[in-house]
Amino acid sequence: MEIKFAIAMALMLTLLATGQAQNSYIPYELGGDNYYTMYGSPDISASISGTNEFERGDTVTLYVDLTNYGRIIGFKEDQTPQDPKEFALAASELQKEYSKPTALGVTASLISEGPQIEVKSGDQVIESLKSGDKTKNPLKYTLKIGEHAPAGKYPLKLNVSYDYQDNVRVYAAKLITSGSSPTLSNYRESYIYQKANQTVPITIIVKKQADFEILNATGILTVGGDNEQISATYRNIGEYPTKDAVARLSIFKPFSSTDDQAFIGTLQPGEEATVVFRLDVDSDATPKDYGINSEIKYTDINGDTVISESMKIPVTLRAESASLLLPAAIVLIIIVAAGGYMYKKRQKKA
Repeated sequence: MEIKFAIAMALMLTLLATGQAQNSYIPYELGGDNYYTMYGSPDISASISGTNEFERGDTVTLYVDLTNYGRIIGFKEDQTPQDPKEFALAASELQKEYSKPTALGVTASLISEGPQIEVKSGDQVIESLKSGDKTKNPLKYTLKIGEHAPAGKYPLKLNVSYDYQDNVRVYAAKLITSGSSPTLSNYRESYIYQKANQTVPITIIVKKQADFEILNATGILTVGGDNEQISATYRNIGEYPTKDAVARLSIFKPFSSTDDQAFIGTLQPGEEATVVFRLDVDSDATPKDYGINSEIKYTDINGDTVISESMKIPVTLRAESASLLLPAAIVLIIIVAAGGYMYKKRQKKA
């Protein structure tokens, strides 16, 4: 046994030197006997817990369950036990080998396949997942759905990495039979682990609904102006029509209005409507470019009241024009003065 143990120690040193290439990690094989080789490994599957249907423009939480369908699919006997000690070792090893399908240190990373879906949360980690078990609590991922993401199915990838027990070796100095039950003296186990990666597909759905964009908007206002007008053209770029749609502004200083809403009515997918709003501007307003938020409130096909995402209307505010009376008065004074001068000059000549 001492010679055998020395060989095992030499093997350990070899494994330590080549561990990187084997993709395994400490604890390495520390010696002992290998009576069985088990075949099988973890097999991780993912399913969505709750809904996978969301509305465009929303930030949502996606709940994902992991289930380990891994199992032992066979084994072979590598070494036949010859005496009571070896039978006890073989039985102990066999018990440990059945843990092979357990996934250890599971890390799950959700990846979006396209720009319309952004995964805002990081990796989720699970300590272990035994064969046949499902995660006690769903993994949580935060998703940002694009504001104008077209309705339909969007594929995601769940990259799952984990470790699993690849092999077990056992050793004992001797079997002590005295007492109520036999005992293995100086018993120890050594393990080799492997790393594995799986990619599991997940699909979410963006619901059909009305959606809007501003094609063009004009707004050139004057400081101190009253009842000045801005216009905007809205297009329904969604999949469903609107009913009783009303465009409205979010007014802030230096603007005010009693006409900050405009009725649109029914707007079919692909249709456009141009509306006009009228604003008053404070006399002490600062001339510069502004952005006024607008939104559309409408009734959807289910009869529910919905408010669209905010859409910005650019507005340019110009300084108040100087009055034309003052320049006209100055010109008139110059003309009168010039006329008086010419008249006096002629009188002197006469």
